[in-house]
Amino acid sequence: MTAHPKIYLVHALRVSMPPVEAQFKTDWPQARQAHLLEDSLYADFLRDGVLTPDMIGRFRALGHYCVSAGADAILFTGSAFGPAVEAVSREQRIPVLKPNEALYDEMIAHGGRIALLATFAPTLPAMMAELDVCAAAAGVSVDVTPYLVQGALDALLGGRPDVHDRLIIEAAERHAQFDAVAFGQISMMPALLRARTLMPVPVLGTADSAIRKLRTLLA
Repeated sequence: MTAHPKIYLVHALRVSMPPVEAQFKTDWPQARQAHLLEDSLYADFLRDGVLTPDMIGRFRALGHYCVSAGADAILFTGSAFGPAVEAVSREQRIPVLKPNEALYDEMIAHGGRIALLATFAPTLPAMMAELDVCAAAAGVSVDVTPYLVQGALDALLGGRPDVHDRLIIEAAERHAQFDAVAFGQISMMPALLRARTLMPVPVLGTADSAIRKLRTLLA
């Protein structure tokens, strides 16, 4: 691994950029971050309700651009776009990560009853399907309950991060009887850091686990 690997981070929402940037500065300051924002992906996904071939092609084009620009690895931060990220990964030789790949590993390793929280509705069915595949590959079963934090994403997009964080933390506290709580989106990281100080059970997140996995893959 180079001393200062270049990590391209590709975002479909502007609000995902500050949390992951801050997490890299804390956990891996030696990594050089490069950010790409393509927020029409989010709008088009909401409009169509599915990942269309055109949208997957746009992800592939973003992957080719990152590699041509000298990326050592690519991290996509949109949790609902798994098949599109997989298409990029099949074409490139460098590590290409979905935001939740490492989170699945940690959820499976933790075991027990886990509450999975998200603020974007399409994220939950996508994550549950991917988690089932990962658990089957590991030869285990998982007991995961998905939960949509209503109104949180609208608050964040509307410039009210305090309301966003409060709604998520309240949802996490309502699931304190579980063995762990997982936050399914990188945009939830500010609330996650606060929740970890309040919750009596482990709170698992995406950005920090993704960084740990990238460091391992590039080692």
